[in-house]
Amino acid sequence: MVGFKATDVPPTATVKFLGAGTAACIADLITFPLDTAKVRLQIQGESQGPVRTTAGAQCRGVLGTILTMVRTEGPRSLYNGLVAGLQRQMSFASVRIGLYDSVKQFYTKGSEHASIGSRLLAGSTTGALAVAVAQPTDVVKIRFQAQARAGGGQRYQSTIDAYKTIAREEGFGGLWKGTSPNVARNAIVNCAELVTYDLIKDALLTANLMTDDLPCHFTSAFGAGFCTTVIASPVDVVKTRYMNSALGQYSSAGHCALTMLQKEGPRAFYKGFMPSFLRLGSWNVVMFVTYEQLKRALMAACTSREAPF
Repeated sequence: MVGFKATDVPPTATVKFLGAGTAACIADLITFPLDTAKVRLQIQGESQGPVRTTAGAQCRGVLGTILTMVRTEGPRSLYNGLVAGLQRQMSFASVRIGLYDSVKQFYTKGSEHASIGSRLLAGSTTGALAVAVAQPTDVVKIRFQAQARAGGGQRYQSTIDAYKTIAREEGFGGLWKGTSPNVARNAIVNCAELVTYDLIKDALLTANLMTDDLPCHFTSAFGAGFCTTVIASPVDVVKTRYMNSALGQYSSAGHCALTMLQKEGPRAFYKGFMPSFLRLGSWNVVMFVTYEQLKRALMAACTSREAPF
């Protein structure tokens, strides 16, 4: 495992699983307004949808979007869907991040030197597996973030109400809407995020440019956030549009992407890029730094508990 010496006791799968979920929730709490702004910018330009954005307001930029939401809907609107978001991270990040090292070791058959291919395969596997676990929470989170509180546009009164309403009006499959683009997105995101973090950290430690501490984790996480945003933005926009679409608006994720291309041009696939980068960059920094510290704290606690008196 990157950053651990042969004499170190590596964290167990349980420690990584719980640590990843907790760290992701902390990162979400801090960066959620940026994620909400990203969603609003991504769906801007749609002709219709089950949940409309702020009535008549065309948001410009990250700050403009946030200020418009605060002015027209109140500060709490920035945290629309937070409960579903935390549910998503606890189930989603635990799988895609917490199990990454274990799956990577499985593909490398325990070898200490993992190839890029093995890392990519592990990232794709845990990213796709996480979607299978957490897709309904992602749908509800995006629906909440997209809906406006002002102008009578609020459709869901609570997280539980959102799950029930979607299942009742769109069928059980409505909670799994956008699974295909989400699998694609998260396989890409996981590969870009985890593999880039892994490689940058490995390179910094191997070249003795940094030691395995907070500056190294910060640098690796920031680089991973930028690379992930560049690679994953087009799929992320399609996923957001498709999940937020009205029943029958798009026949498939591919139809959604083609409609975007025809009506709004190629630049539509990078709508919300700046908030995506600000959110992913800051989210990665908070998550990975917290995750690294939690792993060490949990292992230290386990070791002290098991140590003889």
